[in-house]
Formats: sequence, C-alpha cells, structure tokens
Amino acid sequence: MSTQGQSPTNWIKCYGRASFQSVENREQTIVFGKMAPYVTLAFLVTSVFFKTIDGKKDDMLYCSACRAIVDELNFSISEVDPKKTINVGSFRLNPDGTLTDRKVPLARSETHITELLEEVCNKMSDYALHVDPDTKEKSYKRFAPRNDKSGFPDFKNFQFNGPEGSNSLKFACESMVEEYEDNIISLFTQETDGVADKLCNVISAHCKGSTYQHGEL
Repeated sequence: MSTQGQSPTNWIKCYGRASFQSVENREQTIVFGKMAPYVTLAFLVTSVFFKTIDGKKDDMLYCSACRAIVDELNFSISEVDPKKTINVGSFRLNPDGTLTDRKVPLARSETHITELLEEVCNKMSDYALHVDPDTKEKSYKRFAPRNDKSGFPDFKNFQFNGPEGSNSLKFACESMVEEYEDNIISLFTQETDGVADKLCNVISAHCKGSTYQHGEL
C-alpha cells in the first residue's frame, strides 16, 4: 500500500483499516481451526444420516454394528460371576410372616443389560473394516484383543481408515440400540443361544441374505 502523497491522518486511517482486517482474518482462521473437528463430525453424521433416509440403510454397516453389539454384550455377560444375583420386583409376605424377595442372576438381569447398553457403543473404536481374503466381503470386525488374552488378529486383512470408520460404526450402533433396545433386553434376559441370528437376521433384518451374516466377529 503506497502512502506517498497522503496526509498523516489519511495514512493512519488506511493503516488502521489494514491492521484491523489482518487481525480479523487471523481471528477467523483461529475460529475455523477450532471448529474443524466439529465440522468433520457434522459431515460424518450427515453422511451416515443420508444413507438411512427412506429406509435405505447401509446393511453392511448396520449388520456389523448389530453383530458387534451382540458380541460385546455376550463377552461382558460372561465376565460376571454366575453366582451373583440381584433382587427384582417387590418383597412378598409369606403365610408365616417372613418376607421373600425374588432374585435372578445378575449377568442376564434387565438392570445389568440396560447398564451394558449404555456403554456398548463406546467399544466400536475397537473395530475396523475387514475384508475377507477369500470372498472379498467387507464387514467391521474387532481388531483389539480383549483382556482374556485372545491375542492379536491378522491385521493384513483390516483397513484402518481413521476415526471416520469407527465413528460411523458407533453411530450405527447407537441407532440400533435406540431402535431395538426393548428387543435386545428381552432377548438377552430370556435366551442364551441364537441371539445374533434373531436380532440381526430376523428382527432388524440388516444381516438377512448377507454372505457375511454367519461370520464371527
């Protein structure tokens, strides 16, 4: 910016405006930088949302989420001491004047399953996109070992596409839990076998007809 031929007053005004614009641009850059993670998350949620409108959900994603939910709940249940019980319902007065309370195993109680559902979707960060080496079918599978010392899987068949992949799976998991919470609780409190097939193939139908529906996570 040339200042030749300008009065001191005009020069100060021009310099002041330029300095103000420079500071304003820096502030906008800083604000945008802080907002970038939120913009990315909003874009991710929006992209997953548009896949679900008109009932056109990504069956591979939602089938994976469904089977991951079942797998994680089964593991958490297996970690509970089968001897532990929980009181349910109200106390009943016996003819002899004593009180009897109804107890059920804690592991598959409605209270315990409900608590597990509150945290299950946070475990989706332990999953990544897996490509079957023979069929080339894609599905999300667990890559992180559990505390049962099961060991690490063969990573060469996994595709780690950053947080976007696990966030998409988490979003699908949360959608599944919100929509089928009553079904999930009912299945896990009443049955021990075939839960994945009933929930994922029959009730939600996200795995119905899929070549990967019988695969282990």
